[in-house]
Amino acid sequence: MAILSEDKRQPELNIGVVGHVDHGKTTLVQALTGIWTMRHSEEIKRGMTIKLGYADGEVWECEGCGYPEKYSPEPVCECSSEATPRLLRRVSYVDAPGHEILMATMLSGAALMDGAILVVAANEPCPQPQTREHLVALEIIGIRNIVIVQNKVDVVSPERARESYREIKRFVEGTIAEEAPVIPVSALKRANIDAVLAAIQEYMPTPPRDLESPPLMFIARSFDVNKPGTPPERLVGGVVGGAIMHGVFRVGDEVEIKPGLAVKRPGGRIEYVPLYTRIESLRFGRIEVEEAKPGGLVAIGTSLDPSVTKSDNLVGNIVGRPGETPPVLDEVTVEYSLLERVVGMKEEVRVEPIRRGEMLMLTVGTAITLGLATSVSKDRVSIRLRRPIVGWDGARVAISRRIHGRWRLVGWGVLRE
Repeated sequence: MAILSEDKRQPELNIGVVGHVDHGKTTLVQALTGIWTMRHSEEIKRGMTIKLGYADGEVWECEGCGYPEKYSPEPVCECSSEATPRLLRRVSYVDAPGHEILMATMLSGAALMDGAILVVAANEPCPQPQTREHLVALEIIGIRNIVIVQNKVDVVSPERARESYREIKRFVEGTIAEEAPVIPVSALKRANIDAVLAAIQEYMPTPPRDLESPPLMFIARSFDVNKPGTPPERLVGGVVGGAIMHGVFRVGDEVEIKPGLAVKRPGGRIEYVPLYTRIESLRFGRIEVEEAKPGGLVAIGTSLDPSVTKSDNLVGNIVGRPGETPPVLDEVTVEYSLLERVVGMKEEVRVEPIRRGEMLMLTVGTAITLGLATSVSKDRVSIRLRRPIVGWDGARVAISRRIHGRWRLVGWGVLRE
């Protein structure tokens, strides 16, 4: 069972764990970190990831061991040498839901990822609908560093495992994952986890970070950490969690959260009001720090009333310094491209052109919103949003439309001024 060391360094990389429902993503994260990311009561009851899960893990190396055995998620080794394992890096894993109805949640999680592990179960034909959909989503968001885990090889015959491998290679041919390694794994039995870590080391370098720009964070979770019955004098402020995209946050900083809270004005008009608060604490998992940089998933303790942050109430907002954040937009123009066919469905459905007056779902960062197409050309669409977002020129957008009762990914684009 992986246990984090006493080293206080923050995670330097966000790795998404994506793929079809029930292919073992959460079990793989547990094998890599020792943490079961399904914490929500409904997730436990239904046995599936519903919200974005997250867990911090480590990569250790023992120079006395061979390759890939020298890599481990904890400071242990299998060799008999006197070598002492050393900590190479700490990473954060984002466990994305695989069910088709939760694709928008997966897309919002993809905005946090520096690289991705695509999990494919060997006991099912490849690709399954959400395997294909998640790979397209990674390409749309711009994730290029990918490792493929062929999970559940312990429950199939050697012949089926080899056929599954060939299916995977055919599936990724011509895609961004064509050169990605395919690693056979039993996440349940923690078999070949060392090989997964070796691939992470080789295929997922830590990207350069911008520490000079004004700090900006996407909020992916928000919650109240106070247990029921906590006396008033011991209550702490609400917590927001997510990934810092650039800049540095420090304890004591005054910050702004936008678009903020929906407030009903006279006449029934809804207005979003930014929130202003102070950073009381910064945590990466159980590690508390005084400053936080890009890399890893950070929890910001605030001075906000915890009722404001409970139940993921602030998901889709951004955090930044007052006066230094991008604008709030209730209308956007998207320079877009459509897919040829709808992904995520077993049957083939051609993607029809966007129509004026059509309702679309947009994912920008961790924000998910609906909007009405008010003007459409061959490569640009203007959309009036039901719920405003924070955006900027060049921000990536995933476009979904309702098909057969489900929101389906049909295209992508960037915001334009």
